[in-house]
Amino acid sequence: MGESPLSSELLRALRERLARGQFREALELCLESERDGIRLSAEAQLLAATAATRVGDLVRGSTLAAEALEGFRTRADDDGRMRATNLMGAISFERGLLDAAATSFTESLRLARQLRDSLMAARTANNLASVTHLRGDFPGALELYRSALLDFQRLGDRHFIAETYHNLGLAFRHAAAWQEAERATAEAVRHAEVVGDRALLALTVTGRAELKVALGETAMAVQELDRAARLAGDVGDELGGAEIRRIRALAALRDGNFAAAAQEAEAAHAVAQAQDSVLLTAECAAAAALAHRGLGRQELAERRHAEAVVGFRALGATKLLERLEEEWANSWPL
Repeated sequence: MGESPLSSELLRALRERLARGQFREALELCLESERDGIRLSAEAQLLAATAATRVGDLVRGSTLAAEALEGFRTRADDDGRMRATNLMGAISFERGLLDAAATSFTESLRLARQLRDSLMAARTANNLASVTHLRGDFPGALELYRSALLDFQRLGDRHFIAETYHNLGLAFRHAAAWQEAERATAEAVRHAEVVGDRALLALTVTGRAELKVALGETAMAVQELDRAARLAGDVGDELGGAEIRRIRALAALRDGNFAAAAQEAEAAHAVAQAQDSVLLTAECAAAAALAHRGLGRQELAERRHAEAVVGFRALGATKLLERLEEEWANSWPL
C-alpha cells in the first residue's frame, strides 16, 4: 500500500529539515502532526527519533525509535529495522547502556551485511568501535575505526569520514598518541567544513578543543569552544552545548581557575542529567569534583567524585575511571 499524499509531504518536510540541520524544527513538526491527529508512519517516527536524539532529548528519541522499530517489524521491513536498531544502539550508548548498545549495533551490522548495505555496515562498525573504546580496548577500537574509515573513503561519504576521524581523535587522545590525535582531529574538522553540516562541525571543533586542553593550549581551546558553542546553538544541540561547557571546565581547571571550572561543570552536569546522558553526567561530575576540591569544598567534591566513580564503573569505562583516580590523587584540597 502506498503512502498517502499527506504522509509523503510530511516525510519530505522532515527530510529537508534534517538535511539542513534543523533538528528542533523537525521534531516540532512531528509533534504538531500528532497533535493534529495524524498518525506517524514508522519512517516518520524514525526521522523524529533522529531529530530528538540530535537535540539531546534521549527519552523521547528512545520512545520514537522503539515505536519505529515495531512498525518496521510489522511490515517485515529489514532496511527500516536496520536503521532503527542502529539509532536505538546510539541512544543506548549515550544513556550508558553499553550492553544494549552493543546488542543493537551487532544486530544492525548483521542486517546491513545481509542487505549488502556497505554504508550502513561501516556506520555500525564505527558505532561498535565507540563501545569497544569506552570499555578500554584501544587496539580493538582502532581496528574497527580504521576499517570503517576505509569503507567511508571508498564510498566517498565525507560526513562519516569526518565522524570517524573525530572518533579516532578521541581514541588517540586517550592513548596519549598526541601527533596521531592532532592529525585525526584536523582531518575531522576539514571534512566537516567541506560538508557544511553545522552539527557535525560543532562536534569536530569540540573534539579538537578538548585535545588543545590536553596539550595545555587553553587559549586556543577557548577560541575553538566559542566557535563550537555558536554552531551547537544554531542547531539547538543541548547535549553538545553541555559537552562544550564540560570542556570549558577542563580548560579552567588547567589554568587553575577553580571557580569558573565549578560553574561550567555544574551547568553541564545539570543538562546531562536532565537529558539522561550517563556518560556525560559522569564526566561532568569528575570535572566538578576536581573543581570543588580546588575551592576547598571537600564535602561537595567527595560527593561528585563518588558519583563519577559509580558512573564510570557502571559503564565499564575503565580508562576514564583510572584517569579520574590519578587526577584525584594528585589534587589537593585547599
